[in-house]
Amino acid sequence: MGIFSFLLLLAIAYLLWRISDQLPDLIFRLGEIQRDVAELRRKLTEED
Repeated sequence: MGIFSFLLLLAIAYLLWRISDQLPDLIFRLGEIQRDVAELRRKLTEED
């Protein structure tokens, strides 16, 4: 049971490391999407 717990802890640590490694890119992409949505809203309100 001790080995299983250790392997589980290693897997969780690895996943957290991978998520934190991808976080800056994810935040940048979310910002790009938010800007595109704001631009689409502006265009739609200008048309009405």
